[in-house]
Amino acid sequence: MKDLKKQLIGMKKIETSVDGAYVLEVEKFGDDRGFFMESFNLKTFQEEVGDFNFVQDNHSMSSEGVLRGLHYQIKHPQGKLVRCTRGEIFDAIVDLRTYSPTFKEKYIIKLDRPDLMLWIPPGLAHGFFTVSDEAEFEYKVTDYYYPQYDRTLMWNDKEIGISWPFYEYWGYPEPKLSKKDKRGLSFEECHKYE
Repeated sequence: MKDLKKQLIGMKKIETSVDGAYVLEVEKFGDDRGFFMESFNLKTFQEEVGDFNFVQDNHSMSSEGVLRGLHYQIKHPQGKLVRCTRGEIFDAIVDLRTYSPTFKEKYIIKLDRPDLMLWIPPGLAHGFFTVSDEAEFEYKVTDYYYPQYDRTLMWNDKEIGISWPFYEYWGYPEPKLSKKDKRGLSFEECHKYE
């Protein structure tokens, strides 16, 4: 029975351009009735990715054209396991770890299936842009949210230069932002992890 379970429940790990960040694809079994998938298994995750424990699950809904981020915490940095459970988003990360071989590197991926996830290790800034009418986004975090330590790296920082697909998908040159995200910091101003 143990071998059958290992065979049925699998996870494919794909490296990204940012050290320690991975795209994870879990097996999904479907037919004309629907589908089943094991969206998270702590043992498998720790074997494939690392010894991280999650303390909180978050769920958000965003309308078309909304950009959230790029968020990080200056203390208690959060590792995040993210996925889009409904709709379509573009997810972006930036490495703020000065000790990392990929310091200042960025990575962007389209998430449009519930079986496709992105693991973001602690010490990265993270944000996403909604291209569908609505999108639901779920993420597990390795530390709690501390509003006093919450910061935003500006979504359009010229030094980082993320190519958000605004016009291609939405038809407008800029996204819908919260007041907090409009006041984001430049890469030079933002906190770096030593």
